Amino acid sequence: MNGPQAERHYPGRAAIEGYGNGGFRFAGMSHRGSIMLLPSGIWAWPPRDVSEIDAASLSRPISEAAEIDLMFIGTGRDPWRLANVLQQRLHDAGIHFDTMPTAAAASTYNVLLSEGRRVAAALIATE
Repeated sequence: MNGPQAERHYPGRAAIEGYGNGGFRFAGMSHRGSIMLLPSGIWAWPPRDVSEIDAASLSRPISEAAEIDLMFIGTGRDPWRLANVLQQRLHDAGIHFDTMPTAAAASTYNVLLSEGRRVAAALIATE
């Protein structure tokens, strides 16, 4: 997103209440499209497919790296390996990460969030 809507976000942490049908439910709300759950809040995330994950799409978590111990990258329905250059960027920022299908990433994120862990997630929406 560009312009004023690019900065719209839920300004807090919340568990994922549901996912599928191209979006997510959290904090009693719904969002169509991919999302990024960070210490600063829940943000719309542009990638619709793993092929669209690039350095720019990971800039926000890198800017918040001091507040993140572990990040999950939900890759849609199928497993996928993050490109080496992107792995290195996250590593250099001090972010440990794991890639896995979105369903597993959302569930694991919820568990660690409920434990008060410093966790983040970037989740590609699934149908």
